[in-house]
Amino acid sequence: MKNRFKVHAICRDYIYILMLGSQNSFQSQILEALGATVERVRPVSITHRDHYVNVARRRALEATKSAAMQREACKMEGNSLIHINGHTPQQEKCQPISSTDCKGGFFADQFENLANFQAHYEWTGPEIWEQTRGRLHAFVAAAGTGGTVAGISRFLKEKNPNIKCFLIDPPGSGLFNKVTRGVMYSKEEAEGRRLKNPFDTITEGIGINRLTKNFLMAELDGAYRGTDKEAVEMSRFLLKNDGLFIGSSSAMNCVGAVRLAQSLGPGHTIVTILCDSGMRHLSKFHNAQYLADHGLTPSATGLEFLDRP
Repeated sequence: MKNRFKVHAICRDYIYILMLGSQNSFQSQILEALGATVERVRPVSITHRDHYVNVARRRALEATKSAAMQREACKMEGNSLIHINGHTPQQEKCQPISSTDCKGGFFADQFENLANFQAHYEWTGPEIWEQTRGRLHAFVAAAGTGGTVAGISRFLKEKNPNIKCFLIDPPGSGLFNKVTRGVMYSKEEAEGRRLKNPFDTITEGIGINRLTKNFLMAELDGAYRGTDKEAVEMSRFLLKNDGLFIGSSSAMNCVGAVRLAQSLGPGHTIVTILCDSGMRHLSKFHNAQYLADHGLTPSATGLEFLDRP
């Protein structure tokens, strides 16, 4: 299941990011270089108070309360200033108690906030329709928050109900079984229980074991299950043959596109999303030693790794 980060407090010139401790360090280094404060937390169930979504919500609330206290302190100090001839001396004006001058926290809540779905319904879906001139037969993508696959699938289905929309799901995620069998379950993680070993998948950005409000907006015809080895092999195939240096989510999406093409047969236009660059995945997905340690060293010469039924 995917590791993610959460933006939870945005103040003036200040951004606070929450990340899982197992997420690759390169992403946190970029965020810190851009001036963000990064807090790493351990992977736990969404029902746990220390799940990164719950901690993010809590941190945003703390920032909001802190800002409110700061404003109240300034107000009280202002009321206590000595007025001379009806004027307040400039040097006695209240200064922010925090150097960051925080205006409060903002909890993006990208899993449940339907602005996520709406953005893809209003923009990404129409862009796909326009660029294909409406002549597409199918769309496939993985889901993290669910906003992308939901917004695009719903828009395309409204334009043409005959367009097939599919999910591609990584190891450790329960969405494949939810779409195909109506039950949220994966062999790596039963509902409400996590494995002691957090290495469910090498992919980052996709896969989840709960239904989000965004994902519930999706209109899907079916789902495919992808593997880590397929994603790794696909990324190397595209780099060698197309010059595309993609990340794990994009690679899994392309695995789904080939699976769907194999199912539909020749003569169909299939769309997917290349949503991440390989530059963000150097510490794991594009790290030869890491792949070797997990038995994922690529060896295919073509697309024979997708020959399984």
